[in-house]
Amino acid sequence: MGTVAPAPLGLPSLTDLVSLAGRTAIVTGGAMGIGRGIVERLSEAGASVVIADADLAAAEATAEELTARGRSAFAMFADVGEPDDVRRLVADTIGWRGQVDVLVNNAGIFPSVPVLDMAPEDFDRVIRTNLRGTYLCSREVALRMRSRGTGRIINVTSIDALHPSAVGLAHYDASKHGVWGFTKNLALELAPHGIQVNAVAPGAVATPGAAAMQAAAGAGGDQEAVLAAFLERVPMQRIGAPDDIARAVLFLASDLASYVTGVQLVVDGGRLLA
Repeated sequence: MGTVAPAPLGLPSLTDLVSLAGRTAIVTGGAMGIGRGIVERLSEAGASVVIADADLAAAEATAEELTARGRSAFAMFADVGEPDDVRRLVADTIGWRGQVDVLVNNAGIFPSVPVLDMAPEDFDRVIRTNLRGTYLCSREVALRMRSRGTGRIINVTSIDALHPSAVGLAHYDASKHGVWGFTKNLALELAPHGIQVNAVAPGAVATPGAAAMQAAAGAGGDQEAVLAAFLERVPMQRIGAPDDIARAVLFLASDLASYVTGVQLVVDGGRLLA
């Protein structure tokens, strides 16, 4: 196996560019699925990670696993749609590590219900978590980042921010279109303060939530056939893994992305191409 060539004279090494040592990250919805994958990669890169989740027991279990491996992780309860919870989350993170360098707005829900069967409270619940939660967390963290003149905010959107994937997700699609618009405008506002704001748009990813939706779609039928039909529309012929999304988030959180703001990085195996 060959060795890695040294960096050009005067430029940081690849190791330094990827390292998040000494930085603190908050990952909302970080206990399971995509959020758990993101937590794993950011902590591997050296960040102290706050796992913020409405399922505190799951967040604590994840934090305990990471701590046992010598990582720096802390679990906190947070309902991202509740302003008091968000203020407490950020204040407690700063109390734990003194600063917030990276915020990953990953918390999101996607219950499937057609618009004609959708109650107003169904719509409001999705918007509250996915869009309002992104706003509340971003604002609270950006207020602290602004005084330091640096920071990264990364919003997990979806390919549904660009193209609908299925009937029943109109409220989800509305929320993710909103997060993408919010990302661009916030990037414009915060760039002069040294804060970069970007998004990652996953396609289909193998998570507990996605598995439940797939099972519902195949209810009364052949689930393998449902999956095969879906894969025909993915040029790379596979479902994504949480780590596929986590690697993209790590790129945007690291100094590899030092001149990147206001972008949405699509990670979908080519699904939108089809």
